[in-house]
Amino acid sequence: MDHLHTILMVHNYYQERGGEDLSFEAERRALEHAGVTVHTYIDSNYRVDTMGGLRAGLRCIWSQEAYRDIKRIIRQTRPQLMHVQNSFPLISPSIYYAARSEGIPVIQSIRNYRLLCPNALFYRDNKVCEDCMGRRISWPGVLHACYRGSRAGTATIAAMQTIHGSLGSWTRKVDHFISLSEFGRRKMIEGGLPSDRISVKPNFVYPDPGPSDAPREFVLFVGRLSEEKGIETMVRAWERIHEEVPLVVAGRGPSASIVEDAAQRLSGVTWLGGQTIERIYDLMGRATAVLFPSEWYETFGRVVIEAYSRSTPVIASNLGAISELVTPEETGLLFAPRNPESLAQAARQMWRYPEAARDMGRRGRELFEAHYTAEQHLSAINEIYAHVTGGARIKLTRPATSLSDEQP
Repeated sequence: MDHLHTILMVHNYYQERGGEDLSFEAERRALEHAGVTVHTYIDSNYRVDTMGGLRAGLRCIWSQEAYRDIKRIIRQTRPQLMHVQNSFPLISPSIYYAARSEGIPVIQSIRNYRLLCPNALFYRDNKVCEDCMGRRISWPGVLHACYRGSRAGTATIAAMQTIHGSLGSWTRKVDHFISLSEFGRRKMIEGGLPSDRISVKPNFVYPDPGPSDAPREFVLFVGRLSEEKGIETMVRAWERIHEEVPLVVAGRGPSASIVEDAAQRLSGVTWLGGQTIERIYDLMGRATAVLFPSEWYETFGRVVIEAYSRSTPVIASNLGAISELVTPEETGLLFAPRNPESLAQAARQMWRYPEAARDMGRRGRELFEAHYTAEQHLSAINEIYAHVTGGARIKLTRPATSLSDEQP
């Protein structure tokens, strides 16, 4: 049997470090730990500010620089496949053509809805929006300036979608797609991607931070502070319960002023700002529960499995892929999306019954060990890689059980 020994992994970093960036790094590190040589092609959105809107917009549609770079890297390293994590906006779909011209199979991870929605969220005006779903041209998104409030910027993304949809860039140049959830897979099929070329492989946490037996002191929100993450709903819920249930918020983003104001006027609310991943894991290990009040169709919810890794239950909105991750009364609680009273009730219940919360946290840890470790990831990704390479599989150079020994 052929062994998979070399791959090329591609990622465009965001300006604000988030779950997609962490997932890319976890996949790279786990593969390297398993003995695979991982060559990377990386760009960053920090470069957008230096090149101007027009040039950045054109690169979103076709980056000749990335095309040339990928061909050069492939000729130098001869990877057995190219795995694209994120190519928006600076890398572009041009890299699919570069890889295929060199005879290298292409895998694309789907971590948002950019192929179907200009702002990648299916979210507008404080609610889920699918107005562009199934349209050849995403004109509603342009009309509403869905990408960063800019019609010009949204038009560029709509042009990218239309041009590459017409060229068949995703249906003809990508060999396989990886969705993080069944919900995300269904949306991609609804949007026109071939069902037989989409596998579901969830995120994982690597290195494993381990379960926590620390005293539980507060409810915790971790993540980007933005409208679609349910920040306003969270604050309105704590206006009801701040004297009873302490809330700690860690994160930055455009809705930070809402959280800062809440921390000043509500006695039980604390805002820490952005924190390192090590600090986040410490906070998770001391939380009664982790909040996930998102109001858009999350493709997965990395924070949920990070909480489970620390034996901490989750309070999440009952929407999209999130409800696949949280089993009510078993690993956490679900509440009605955009409903502050429903969230407040769930938080009260978790806080008032700490033993029940600990039991849910223990079951969350069991779920994590069964489905969301590096071992499970390598087993699943092995099958996908073997499918596109004609049978090449990862040969572990260390025992699989040692994968979880590395500390974050």
